[in-house]
Amino acid sequence: MNYRHAFHAGNFADVMKHAILALVIEHLKLKPAPCRVIDTHAGTGRYSLDAVAATKSGEWRDGIGRLLSGAIPADVAQTLAPYLDAVRSANPNMSDAPNAIPAVYPGSPLIARSLLRRGDYLVANELHPADHAELARHFAGDPQTKVMALDAWTAMKSLLPPKERRGVVLVDPPFEEPGEFHRLADGLREATRRFETGIYLLWYPIKDPKRIRSFRARLADLGIGKLAVAELWIRKPVNPDLLNGCGLAIVNPPYLLGEKLDVLLPFLADRLAAGSGAEGVYAALGSAPLDRV
Repeated sequence: MNYRHAFHAGNFADVMKHAILALVIEHLKLKPAPCRVIDTHAGTGRYSLDAVAATKSGEWRDGIGRLLSGAIPADVAQTLAPYLDAVRSANPNMSDAPNAIPAVYPGSPLIARSLLRRGDYLVANELHPADHAELARHFAGDPQTKVMALDAWTAMKSLLPPKERRGVVLVDPPFEEPGEFHRLADGLREATRRFETGIYLLWYPIKDPKRIRSFRARLADLGIGKLAVAELWIRKPVNPDLLNGCGLAIVNPPYLLGEKLDVLLPFLADRLAAGSGAEGVYAALGSAPLDRV
């Protein structure tokens, strides 16, 4: 309950996570049937980059700040377009000039809501009392958004399957307590029993590579057929106490997502690197590319 995302908003992990979330939502919109986005750890939804928390950590400067600090190749720009459109939607006064930096960073619920069509639906869940209150203020009066304040795993049980039977579930725990990796895998097992065809995005930090290999093995033991992993390593993990990267375990990855991430992740590794050994990898769980990292 002590974690506050305001200190980390717009960092490299947000860039990677939110760019992929935006791609998944765009995929769901290819069919006319309504879809639902469920965000289990939604935060406040909106973060001022000149607020005390953001300026104290400065993490956004090495994330969204560095992403926008130079030209982006055309193929990467096309992949990033839904995400960056959502960032600009939260910053209507943002300049179109190169190197323009947003004043506000949109969290995952705001990004999702900006991309949804009429008839689609967002459930944003946040347990932290102050963050929940702010989140509720942002979405007050929005008939396409429901804001909840439940334990994330309780929320998953009560919300799945969604009535639309189409959608994405973003699970982004704070990892401030022991056992989060185990809870993440166990929660995924239960969720897929309830909503087998849903798309799941499970975020995790990368510090000690041994722990990540163990987590991948635990996911593999779940026996989920369509399970891939996207990982962004911003440095070689020499120091396991540092945040050396982050990953997303993706259940039922959309068609062509892999091709897009094969372009996007190496670019992000190069642009957002914090040292030697940076790498971006997308692969089916248990495949050879993951063995390198």
